[in-house]
Order: sequence, then structure tokens, then C-alpha cells
Amino acid sequence: QVQLVESGGDLVQPGDSLRLSCAASGRTFSNYNVGWFRQAPGKEREFVGGITQIGSTYYGDSVKARFTISRHNAENMVYLQMNNLKPEDTAVYYCAATYSDYLERIDVYDYWGQGTQVTVSS
Repeated sequence: QVQLVESGGDLVQPGDSLRLSCAASGRTFSNYNVGWFRQAPGKEREFVGGITQIGSTYYGDSVKARFTISRHNAENMVYLQMNNLKPEDTAVYYCAATYSDYLERIDVYDYWGQGTQVTVSS
């Protein structure tokens, strides 16, 4: 079993940076691949990016070069660093854990956090 808790969401202005955290419980968290997703009102949940158990990262096209994912397995933490935020980045952000290598697929994730709200507005 893995429990995930996101934090760090906030109201920020366009161009600002924000770091989201995903705290995991469970001794085997380091064996999981972790994905970040977001969901804006009225839209489907979207793949933001993911990180494998060995630290390889993948990103959605809309966030490449602006967002960075990292993990500290010893601390059971995964981070989403978001730079140059835009109003279209406004959404609830979720982290999720999976053994699958298909990080972009929502249906492969076994565990989800409750989400944290990010609002980008001037």
C-alpha cells in the first residue's frame, strides 16, 4: 500500500515559479514510477510528467522546458518544479504511483493523492 499527499499549491502570478511536493508512505515507494497529472475545471485529467524509479523523466508537451520532476527516495518524496507559470497551468495537480512504464496512461496508476490547487492569475 502507498498513500500519497500533495502539497504546495497556491495562487501565483503569470511568470512565477512554484514547487509541488508529493509525500509518500510505504516502504516500497522507491520501486514505483510516479506521475503528475492535472485537471482543470471542465477538462479531462492531463499528464504533466513522470519519473521512473531510476530517475528518468518524461513530460507532456505543454510543460516541457518549464517543469522539472525530481525524487528523493530516501525521504519518500517527489517534487514538481514549475517555472514560468501561465494561466493555462491553473488546475488541481495530482501525483500518482504505478509499477507500469506507461507513465502517460491514467489507467495504469494504482495510487493517487487528493490533489493540490494551483491557480495562475494576475
